[in-house]
Amino acid sequence: MPRQRQSAKQHLALPTDAELDILAALWRLKLATVREVHDELAKGRGYTTTMKQMQVMTEKGVVIRGERFGSPDYRTAPAKEQTQKQIAGDLLKRAFEGSARCLILGALSAKTASAEELRDIQRMIETFQKGEGNSR
Repeated sequence: MPRQRQSAKQHLALPTDAELDILAALWRLKLATVREVHDELAKGRGYTTTMKQMQVMTEKGVVIRGERFGSPDYRTAPAKEQTQKQIAGDLLKRAFEGSARCLILGALSAKTASAEELRDIQRMIETFQKGEGNSR
């Protein structure tokens, strides 16, 4: 799949479900070999499938390949928060007609939030109300 042409303000194409699985493993591990990522993922996927997917992700710029102790290792290219913001923005646009209210109400009704999460959400709302939040 070719990379979309985008301005400096925009991000790479959204990750696929398989790429999100690998990204989630790398977010937990921070830096990992293909074997470590494969072991972290739910069973049912072959090692070579994981390796090939990570090679594709490297070509797309989603992960960065390095080397540790003579073995290739990988880390995510965009920060976790950047990727999550991009996914949330896409979901907001496509499924909630651009309504942050509907997105948040949908998320809160889909899964009960802890008291700590609700406090964090309240603090974020207060920050945005003061005009200190990053709106885009």
